[in-house]
Parts: sequence; structure tokens; C-alpha cells
Amino acid sequence: MREKRSVTPSTIQRLAIDGGTPVRSRPFPTINDALGRRLGAEELTLLTEVIQSGQLNRNSGTKVAALERVWAEAFGVGRTVASTSGTAAIHAALGALPLTPGDEVITTPITDWGTVGPILAQGCIPVFADVDPRTYCLDPKQVERRVTGRTRAIIAVHLLGFPCDVDALLDVARRHDLFVIEDCAQAMLARWRGRLVGTMGDLGCFSLQQSKVITTGDGGITIANDENLAARAALFADKGWPRAVRQEGRREHRTFGLNYRMTELQGAVGLAQLAKAPSFVAHRRRVAGLVSERLRGVPGIITPPLSDEADPVYWFYLVTFDPAVLSVDQPTFIRTLRAEGIPANHVHSGEVLYLQELFRRKQVFGTSHYPFDYAGRRVDDVDYRRGLCPVAEELTDPSRSRSFLLPCNEGMSDDDAVEMADAVRKVAEHYARSPA
Repeated sequence: MREKRSVTPSTIQRLAIDGGTPVRSRPFPTINDALGRRLGAEELTLLTEVIQSGQLNRNSGTKVAALERVWAEAFGVGRTVASTSGTAAIHAALGALPLTPGDEVITTPITDWGTVGPILAQGCIPVFADVDPRTYCLDPKQVERRVTGRTRAIIAVHLLGFPCDVDALLDVARRHDLFVIEDCAQAMLARWRGRLVGTMGDLGCFSLQQSKVITTGDGGITIANDENLAARAALFADKGWPRAVRQEGRREHRTFGLNYRMTELQGAVGLAQLAKAPSFVAHRRRVAGLVSERLRGVPGIITPPLSDEADPVYWFYLVTFDPAVLSVDQPTFIRTLRAEGIPANHVHSGEVLYLQELFRRKQVFGTSHYPFDYAGRRVDDVDYRRGLCPVAEELTDPSRSRSFLLPCNEGMSDDDAVEMADAVRKVAEHYARSPA
């Protein structure tokens, strides 16, 4: 049980937004600049080797191959495929599966376009299931409710660095003969029941984009233990063209594929960053722990969920508030925190995906309704109505949402964590409702 802390008018500080002194006035470390990222001599050394070699393409260089090998060793998997982005990593994973246009893939409505764009690119239908109200990851019971005779796969997104209940999702998949792809873009090195995310499903996908746990600016990794799936993912990421065959003088495209090859420059940075990843994650966990400890007992503030089963990496730090205790809405809380010098943000920067115009029109490719009217389907067969995923809709509606995000990165100091928590406390105490 949390300690109770009395709040009286004399203890409440005047908010910066009302003319008071902000908790913080200097720049805050974020993942968008050198304050929050650890890029330095190690990356420069490997980049210099690439430049001096003149081999910037992976087919003639060594860095991308080395990154794939080291990543496979770090995650204990059979094979790794490097690509140009997290989106490409997911597209390569879907390209490895025996999917047919008109098939359905279940995923979350709270995710980046990189999760759903590849589904549509393969001519398949994104089907959205609701999320757990505490973790905002896919709710396995809601996933099972969305399974139909056309369902072929599930993409489980480990949102905000918190792992999904992968075992429950795998149980659904086994009973319905479905593939599982883990989208680990925000959760590199997170664990579920002691196992690394990305290693439990059929394929795991990672992003190396600027904001992720480690970065190459942009980049992606797909992993698999099944050699056939891994080989198909590798073919898909390189024009369906097996390089060994080409080098013998014969050019043959075995499957459909695109050019998603990672460059040697990305591979060099990735190698240096991968070596630092454990320390980055340990630091994020330390920062999150300091913030949670500092927020203990703050009226109406709920810190990220703790579980013996989950070991998250805190891509961002999730704060949820209780509107029965605090007389404030989400936009006001965020705006007030920003005035205090803390770069707070929404959990998701728009409505749930299925309520966005592209899905409501069901027009992805020109004026056609493909794939929604393909393979004997009718356009209205897929339900994208409001109310489909009530938990996700509440989270993404600023007028109803009770959650927001705080930064958490390898550049943050203990003082940064303390000031961030103190700003949340200051705002919460200001908006605390008087006892009845």
C-alpha cells in the first residue's frame, strides 16, 4: 500500500504555466540529439574502416554480415537478416510467410504505420484487437475474438518497451494454426518470463531508428530460428535473389522481394551500438526505478506496472493518472509539464489506426478497394467502426486518456530523473481534488 501524503495550499508550488518558477530550465536529454544518445569513438572507428575500404554496400563489405552474426549470437537464434528500417524488418518477416492476398493478420491499433503498412503491401487485411488497460499491449483474449477462417498471423507489438503476454498469444496461435511475428521495435532486450522478446514467436523484428533503444539512424533486424523462414526473409530483403547463385554467373529471382539491404555505414554503427545495448537498457531501468521511487505516494499518479513475469526496457516512461483524484485532463497535464521544462508526450500521436481516414475509406492503392474486396470478400466484411477497441480508443482520445509519456534514455542522469519526478509531483499536487 502506498503511503499517504497530505497536501495543503502552503505546500503547493505555483505552476510555471501560471508564472511560477519551472522545475527545470536547461535542455532535457532526448533521443533526438547528442544529449540523450551515446554515439562516439566506437562508431567513428568502425565508420572510418568502412570509408577507407571503399565498400559501402553490404554485398562487398563485412560490417552488415558481422552485425547479423553478432546479433544472432546475442539473441541465441539461428539467423538474422539486416534491413533498412523496422518497417522493412516486418515486411521481410511477412514476406517469409505463406500469405495470400485477402488473408487476415491480427495486430494492435496502437502502433506505428511500420507494423500495418507491410500487411497491406502483401495484399492482406489488418484486423485490430484491443489492448490490456495497464500495459497497452495486445490482450490475448481480444485477439482470439478476432480470429476467423481467414486469419493467418498475429503481429504482437511490445509497446513502450513492455513485453506482451507472449505465452498466451502463442497458445491462441497454436490452437488456430497461426504464425506469430513479434514487433520488438520499442523493446530490444526486454524479457518475458526470462526469455528475450523476439525469440519466442516465429519471427522477431527490431528497429534501429533514431528513437529506438539503439540506433543507426534507420535500420531493421529480422530474426528467426526456422531456417526456411529465415532464408525466405533474407530473399525477400534482397529482391528474391540468392547471392550465391548470382555469383556463379546465373541471375535468378526465386521469390518476390524488394531491395531492403542495409548499408555498411549502418552496419558499422549498429555493431558499435549493439555492444552498448546492455548498458543502455540497464541505465533506462535505473532511471525508471528512480522516477517510480520518487513518485511513490504522489496523489493520483500510477507508475508503470511491475510484474514478476515481465522485465521491460522503458522505451519511454508511462505515467497514468486517476481522474477521481486529480482534476485535470491529459492535454492540460502534458502542457503544464512542458512549462515545467519536462518534454512530456502523448502515448500515441493520433486516433487508433482503424479510425484514420485511409482505413475508413478502405482505399490504399489508388481508387481501388484492394485488398478489402479481393478473393471473394466484400468491402464491408472488415469492421473498422468506432467502439471496436474501447481501451485503445480511450487511450488515444485526449479528452478521455489518462496516460502520457516521459523521456527515458541513456543520456539521463539521476538529477534528470529526480527533476522529472518532482515536476510530475508538483503538477499532481496542484490539481489534487480536495477531500470530500
